[in-house]
Amino acid sequence: MAMKKIMIVDDAVFMRQMLARILIAEGYEVCAEASCASEAVEKYKQMRPDLVTMDIVMPMMEELDGIGAVKEIIRVDPEARILICSVMGQQSLVVEAIRAGARDFVTKPVQPVRLLEAVRNILSSNRV
Repeated sequence: MAMKKIMIVDDAVFMRQMLARILIAEGYEVCAEASCASEAVEKYKQMRPDLVTMDIVMPMMEELDGIGAVKEIIRVDPEARILICSVMGQQSLVVEAIRAGARDFVTKPVQPVRLLEAVRNILSSNRV
């Protein structure tokens, strides 16, 4: 079985590093990282990862936010598997992201067990 490729999107370097450590330790390949929404969309097109972890609140240095990135990635690839990583208190944004096509969410601070459970569930589901 090929190693599953995951792209991590978060504006905070330490969050990307932490998520990468958890995922790599579990045998996943982190094929790309992005620190903003437009970069996430571009790298998704290039890498076509099996799963994307997406921070939905990133500084607005651009017209696209995390929700916009979810919508854009789903437009590019309706089969895209996106896992939202958000801090507590962002329920409305999480709901919006799920409506836009994200599969699940985990809250920060991320619990490794919960993260890996969500990743496994999304990767094993064939929902279109």
